[in-house]
Amino acid sequence: MRELGFAAAIEEALCQSMAEDERIVVFGEDVPGLRMNLYTQFGEQRVRAAPISESAFLGAAVGAAMSGLRPVVEIMLIDFLPVAADALVNQAAKIEAFSGGRWRVPMVVRAACGGGYGDGGQHEQALWAWLAHIPGLSVVVPSTPADAGGLLLGALADGGPVIYLEHKLLADYWRDYLGSGGRPTVSYDVPKTGETGPVPDTWAPIPLGRSAIRREGTDLTMVSVGVGVHRAIEAADRLAAEQGIQAGVIDLRSVQPLDRGAVWEAVGSSGRLLVVDEDYRDFGLSGELAATVLEAGVDAKFARVCVESTIPFDQRRERHVLPNVDRILSAAATLLEA
Repeated sequence: MRELGFAAAIEEALCQSMAEDERIVVFGEDVPGLRMNLYTQFGEQRVRAAPISESAFLGAAVGAAMSGLRPVVEIMLIDFLPVAADALVNQAAKIEAFSGGRWRVPMVVRAACGGGYGDGGQHEQALWAWLAHIPGLSVVVPSTPADAGGLLLGALADGGPVIYLEHKLLADYWRDYLGSGGRPTVSYDVPKTGETGPVPDTWAPIPLGRSAIRREGTDLTMVSVGVGVHRAIEAADRLAAEQGIQAGVIDLRSVQPLDRGAVWEAVGSSGRLLVVDEDYRDFGLSGELAATVLEAGVDAKFARVCVESTIPFDQRRERHVLPNVDRILSAAATLLEA
């Protein structure tokens, strides 16, 4: 194993895939500049700049995928995806069902997501629960460099429309490109094990819908994706060091398909479920996990730490809105007292 950064892992895995499959094309706004290494290796026919019209180029990707290509479409921020929602929600997601399985849309929509760098509620959302709500769409959210590369290959191998979300705190170039420029007051709480970590010498697909246990523990089960996984691990380590409480941490890795079985098993043992979710609380992933545990007949106490309002621009206030270790510890204390 070797060490690689989160963003570098994505690019390396994508480069490997493009070398192996000439049907894979990349396009989006500023892509030749953002993906200079891919542009240099594969040229302008396979790494293409798109106009500032998400509706236009995401719609084009649907047609390209149906025609035999394997597009990787870059929507710079997940917040911009609602601009092109028709192509994704009403077209790509439904073509397989409407065609009786004769047509599929093998494309990957790649987008940056998440907050923690003071850019406000129009640029820092997660939105993965909204996307996962739509039948026909898959949604993946890696938390480590190894998963970043492996899940990208898994998304390409899936054969249907997959939303691939990379958190901006983990991908260093997004922090430089979107966060720092001209703003010396911005600071970051970057999980080091998510930003850089061990990766395989050769990339292999990680199938969608398989979670990973990041920390063992029988007193409490924490479940999350993306940066929330690292916040949960930090909180669990503090619980162990300060109180001797062993909290397990499950990294879902994909929101849709959802690894319900792993959650049932862990919560059935611990009797307590704490969901850490950077997406909105109401009608979201946290409620879905509570429902799936109840439907499985698992008797458990439940709490959640989520985003409960529009994310403020001021970074001091933002830190209180996003899931953080103190909020997780407070919710854990309430569960453990119950």
